[in-house]
Amino acid sequence: MSFLSANETRQILPFQPLIAELRTAIEEYRDKVIICPERLVVPSTDRTGTVLSMVACGPDLITHKLLSIFPENTALPTLQGQVTCLDARDGRFLFAMDGITATERRTAAISMLGLSCFRPTRLEHVLLIGTGAQARVHLEALNELYPGLSVTIRGRNAGRVQSLIDNRYHALCVRAESNSADHYDAVISVTSSREILFNQEASPNTLVIGVGAYRPDMIEIGPKIVLNSLCVVDDPIGAPHEAGDILQAGKKWSDIGALADFFLKRPAQNQPVFFKSVGCAAWDLAACRLAMQSLQ
Repeated sequence: MSFLSANETRQILPFQPLIAELRTAIEEYRDKVIICPERLVVPSTDRTGTVLSMVACGPDLITHKLLSIFPENTALPTLQGQVTCLDARDGRFLFAMDGITATERRTAAISMLGLSCFRPTRLEHVLLIGTGAQARVHLEALNELYPGLSVTIRGRNAGRVQSLIDNRYHALCVRAESNSADHYDAVISVTSSREILFNQEASPNTLVIGVGAYRPDMIEIGPKIVLNSLCVVDDPIGAPHEAGDILQAGKKWSDIGALADFFLKRPAQNQPVFFKSVGCAAWDLAACRLAMQSLQ
């Protein structure tokens, strides 16, 4: 069985074909062709770390992602992980990818899929909230898919904002936020905040995408947006337990749409949209399918 490094995993998962694989996996997950049990979360015995186990079973492949989260790490990364891919017909172990890189790229690709489904008629200026690893990977995705786009970065640490700008995404115009009153065609928030970061009046001219706030106690997007927008989630099974923005706003889950239902139809043009991504093991299976095409 081969093991792909972080760089090899990055190279084997270009965004455009990854998005195509994700569309297929999202539809198969909706139709129960792909089966994903609820993820298993186990604390370490000393309670300093957490282990997450996520399995997805498709007709062709089985994937298992094992992640460890140890916030007190200094010599090692806080997050470590591996995605293992098996043949669904005989259980044979095929290969393993770097779990953090695979998660980063399929998460950014889900945002790009939401952007293609719900973006306003004009897409020229995007606000990216956050300066961590997901901000970097989202910039990589925008750089690959939307050349010429202007991206403004909002972050609390000026040094980290400048570090992202200095990466020189050649196809983008990237700058730090200087005027919070600017109009944005899309807002993408990628933090683990417990405080509201964006809460302007909902507008059909500004698509809002929430990627962080993956626990009920986290929040990025405020109730002005959530309660007055069409809310769509990538995983309608996991979101009611994980989507902090929606849970804290008190939005009725009967009013929440699923991304799979908007592949062939678009919302009304006068309808503001909030797209919430929480992730799903089936998205890792989509990444493994793409990787298989290069490894065969």
